[in-house]
Amino acid sequence: MRFVWQLSAVAVVSMIGNQVVTAAEYSPWLQLALGLLAAVFAVLLYGWVVRTTEHRPSTEVARKGAGAAIGRGLLIGVAMFGAVITSIFLNAHYEINGLASPTGAVGLAGFMAAVAVMEELLFRGVLFRIVEERTGTWTALALTAVLFGAAHLFNPNASLWGALAIAIEAGGMLAAAYAATRTLWVPIGLHFGWNFAAAGIFSSEVSGGDTPQGLLDTVTSGPTWVTGGDFGPEGSVYAVLFGALITIGFLWLAHRRGNLVPRRRRAGKATASPTLPR
Repeated sequence: MRFVWQLSAVAVVSMIGNQVVTAAEYSPWLQLALGLLAAVFAVLLYGWVVRTTEHRPSTEVARKGAGAAIGRGLLIGVAMFGAVITSIFLNAHYEINGLASPTGAVGLAGFMAAVAVMEELLFRGVLFRIVEERTGTWTALALTAVLFGAAHLFNPNASLWGALAIAIEAGGMLAAAYAATRTLWVPIGLHFGWNFAAAGIFSSEVSGGDTPQGLLDTVTSGPTWVTGGDFGPEGSVYAVLFGALITIGFLWLAHRRGNLVPRRRRAGKATASPTLPR
């Protein structure tokens, strides 16, 4: 039942939080405030429901070291998206025509903070963590990555390739980040850094979701396999490549730290009692 309670609690707060933050899209500063409040409330609720249902400290969202862990993830996410944009610039057409909407970037910061926190609590905090306990790291990573990619099929400009790309570059990478660090703060920071760099800074489409314009006024054109087309740079082969490389790096770190959970073996059949000599 702990799985049901945790999943239900996070799913409900995510749906309500998303509606509240989205409703404030025409007031950037209000959207920033509501997004941050929704993110904080979601973390507090997750911590409470984990402590209540599992009777243990919710160490994966412990406050100690949270800022540094979020910062590390943020740097990785921004650097990764910057590498994708650089690859698009070198192999297709990417042009910056000045500033677009600085206040739009403010609102997107709040929106993406809420999205990053709620999706990480749901997919890595509940789904990956509990599935991993029963099936091991590899199966849990593959399963939750597919589910994470499939969840993006409902976006307006979604595509099957886009969902597959998300599963590989994000679903796998974020689960591997949690496996390596055993904290949700690193994947939260990474998720936020990637999304905010994409929408808030470079004004590109995020997962085919009709994302509002951010800080820079940009124009992108070229082959879909390079630019990602209507789905956005996350559908670029370069995003998949960089995401896969970072996933491998995190999994190597998880292995080195002894954080990979093996597949649970079924108990063997009871050994027959030895036959006593007559």
